[in-house]
This record gives sequence, C-alpha cells and structure tokens, in this order.
Amino acid sequence: MADTINILIVDDHHIVRQGLAALLKTVPGFAVVAEASDGEQAVDLFRKHRPDVTLMDLRLPKMNGVQAIGRIRGEFPAARIIVLTTFDGDEDIYRAMQAGAKGYLLKGMDLTELTDAVRVVHAGKSRIPSRVAEKLAERMSGATLTARELEVLHLIVAGKSNKDIGNALFISEATVKTHVNSLLSKMGVEDRTQAATTALQRGLVHLD
Repeated sequence: MADTINILIVDDHHIVRQGLAALLKTVPGFAVVAEASDGEQAVDLFRKHRPDVTLMDLRLPKMNGVQAIGRIRGEFPAARIIVLTTFDGDEDIYRAMQAGAKGYLLKGMDLTELTDAVRVVHAGKSRIPSRVAEKLAERMSGATLTARELEVLHLIVAGKSNKDIGNALFISEATVKTHVNSLLSKMGVEDRTQAATTALQRGLVHLD
C-alpha cells in the first residue's frame, strides 16, 4: 500500500522492541519492516529496507544511537529518524538533533503521542515535546565545553585527582587546573562534585 508508513525499530532490549512492534502493528497504515538490536545492525537494516521512519534508542551496543543516526543520515540525507529514549539530558538531545534526528520522544509516552510523532516526522516535519525543546534551547544558548574539557570532565566523574588526570592526558597538573576552572565556570557549578552530578544529569557523561 502506498499509504503505509514502514517503520524500523532500533532498541537493544528485546522486550521493548517486541512491545513497540506489537503496538505499532495495531495502528492502521503502519507496518514494522525490521527490528535492530544495535547501531551497526540499524545501519545495515536501514540500507536493506529503506524505512519511512526509524525509531532509534540512544544507548546501543557496538555503535550508539547518535553515531547510527549520523551514519544513516550521511548515506541517506532524507532519512526520518525519531529518538525514543529514557534520556532527557540536554546534551543527549542536542547531540541527537545535531546528528539529524527529526524527533525526540521519551519512553513512557502514550501510543497516541508516538503515532502522532511518526505521522508528523513522516510528513517531513519535526516533533519535539515542549519539555524537551526547553532543554534543547538551554543547551544551545549555553557555553560549549572543548574536547579537552570533556576529557577532563569524564575523568572527574571517574573520581580522578588533578594529578591522575594530568598523567592520563599527558598534561601538567597546572594545565588540568586551568581546564577544571574553565569547565566549572561554563557549567555554572562551584566544585568538582557538582560538576560530576551535573554532567550525569545533562548527559555530558554516561556511566557504563
């Protein structure tokens, strides 16, 4: 049927994929054409099936969701991808949208919200809930951490001292302190503990 919206589901949890597929198959005009359990498989199945809309989790093995979105959009610029995740940190949202996602939904939404988003994105528009849009706006208006500051932040979250960070990154302890002071200022926090907590909340760093 020409009116059918073909959907690819990408999630590393089998039960989540099954549940989503079962729900979407009850919707007239929707067809689930494939299911992927990791980022690499998502790219391969996209190439094979060329779905109209892809539902993509962010935390995936082998290749994460943001990387998979970037890879798919690099090959297929018209790909319409909706992020479907439990993560609502502003950095998660920002990275996904920068990679080319057209929608961002949080798991826990009802079927109506999901089907509406699929139809809107299929029509070539974007769908971002207001709560998510607010976080994205805050992220885009804030100061961006440099690649080196992000490396330092990851090590702070891991509980490393300035000396340990310097050894790990092959830089002096004084240089580490400069990076720490800069990232504290940019993040609007007062100390390393706050920086670690905020980094996890915003999705700047994830604990594996």
